[in-house]
Amino acid sequence: MKLKYLLFALFLSLTLHSCVVLSTKKYKAMLSQRDSLFTRATNLETEISQLQADTAHLHGEIASLKSNLADQQDSYARLKGNYDNLNNNLTSTNSKVNQLSSDLQKREKRLKEVEDILRKRDEATNALKEKLQKALLGFQQNGLTVDIRNGKVYVSLTDKLLFPSGSIVIDERGKAALKQLAAVLNKEPDINMAVEGHTDDKKVINLGQIKDNWDLSVLRATSVTRYLTEFERIDPKRLTATGKGQYQPIDPADNNDARTKNRRIEIVLTPKLDELYNLIKN
Repeated sequence: MKLKYLLFALFLSLTLHSCVVLSTKKYKAMLSQRDSLFTRATNLETEISQLQADTAHLHGEIASLKSNLADQQDSYARLKGNYDNLNNNLTSTNSKVNQLSSDLQKREKRLKEVEDILRKRDEATNALKEKLQKALLGFQQNGLTVDIRNGKVYVSLTDKLLFPSGSIVIDERGKAALKQLAAVLNKEPDINMAVEGHTDDKKVINLGQIKDNWDLSVLRATSVTRYLTEFERIDPKRLTATGKGQYQPIDPADNNDARTKNRRIEIVLTPKLDELYNLIKN
């Protein structure tokens, strides 16, 4: 509206300034010019209002965009922080995975070495059993058995094959069986031996210095061990003698057949496993 007033004042000033009596034609031309100026002024004011509105709108959009930009920058900073954390975690996880993979490879290698040694032990144990069965074939009808338990060869001899009743002195038939056994074992220097004496659960009666089944089992085991070392020349370092008394029966039944089975000498043969022990210690 100010623009229109200014134009009107200008037009009036020019009219008064001329101090000339205008003709009707000139007067109408001036009126037309005035109307044109008013129209242009109105249009300019409208355009200015529109420009002002657009400017305000743009300022609002700019403010909104700046706010959004600030939010996006905050989000980016958080995401970057999360990414850095994830990247650090990934690096740490990769390091752990590599370490675990290396440890697993070492364990698998170690396991294979142990399995190879155990396989060799089983092969040696089976071969030893076959040799002993062939060498002692003639005694198997007299209460001698050869079997494998827990990776060890057990040569079980009933007491009647080795000793007279109630005695700790080996008879000739028992010596013959032990001689055949020693012939095989002297050719197998990597086999250790444990001689175990076993009795039944009947109390010892009238055996002089032998007080009980513990004594009887230990002394019989010692007699077998002494014979093998002194007469058959087996290295004493390979042998141990133990007495089990009546506490590890083959047959727990309460009858004479079971007691006969339980009265025995067991020679437990174990391959040396130095390689395996070294692996376990390392």
